[in-house]
Amino acid sequence: MTTSERQKPVFRFAPSPNGPLHLGHALSALLNQDMAQAQHGRLLLRIEDIDLTRCTPEFEAVILRDLDWLGIGWESPVRRQSEHFPEYQAALHALIERGLVYPAFLTRGEVKARVAAYETTGELWPRDPDGTPHYPAIDRERPEHEWREILASGKKHAWRLDMRKTLDLIGELLFWTETGDTRSGEIAAEPEVWGDVILSRSDAPSSYHLSVVVDDALQGVTHVVRGLDLFHATSVHRLLQVLLGLPQPIYHHHRLVLDADGRKLSKSEGDSGLGELRAQGLSGADVRRLVGL
Repeated sequence: MTTSERQKPVFRFAPSPNGPLHLGHALSALLNQDMAQAQHGRLLLRIEDIDLTRCTPEFEAVILRDLDWLGIGWESPVRRQSEHFPEYQAALHALIERGLVYPAFLTRGEVKARVAAYETTGELWPRDPDGTPHYPAIDRERPEHEWREILASGKKHAWRLDMRKTLDLIGELLFWTETGDTRSGEIAAEPEVWGDVILSRSDAPSSYHLSVVVDDALQGVTHVVRGLDLFHATSVHRLLQVLLGLPQPIYHHHRLVLDADGRKLSKSEGDSGLGELRAQGLSGADVRRLVGL
């Protein structure tokens, strides 16, 4: 890569191959391309396939076909997260060595039961912006020798970030630069609202939060353009960037494409799938108009 190429803004479109793309993905991909072209930058494609159960090569092939139909061009090679688990594990172990993460052993059912029992008192259990209950404190407060014994027994576990300890360590407010549709300027990060987020599970060597910040840094991404549904997750990403000494991109969270009932589109919505629209005879230019570009 030449010096001039390294100095160019870098954008990325990063779909997960766990289903076909819909109009919301089309908006994000087209915005990334438009903004990259406007700034004479580069556009990368990243396949976020850390979920080895739901993500398949067949869905990836459909995604590549749909993007080509939309007229999206990207640099080679394509980065696939499933090929880079050692890099995410290295980042995780760096946090383990600093005592900033801990193994969490409760199952989802056990967490649900604890939350339900607590809420019978009339008090509400804290929840993250997605509505998921915060993880109980039992494993965070467990002595190290005890959790090491449990680990040695082979019990399934997840690695969670100790949010309280981490924020005490940093001791400062975090911000990110936002240029999005609803808010812009310096945005104060609030990672504490997420509780002790998962960074790795027994069935997935890396979480979305961990892998995405590692990837953005390794790929030199300077501009993250994605949907408003990920706006609050940026607080966690800024925290991990500081902890791991990674650079901070500029963020742009764009409007969502909603269905007739005002809900965000999902991959289960067949009538909004790009393949279905192509089968109906629409063109990439038609899709651009459908998403308001």
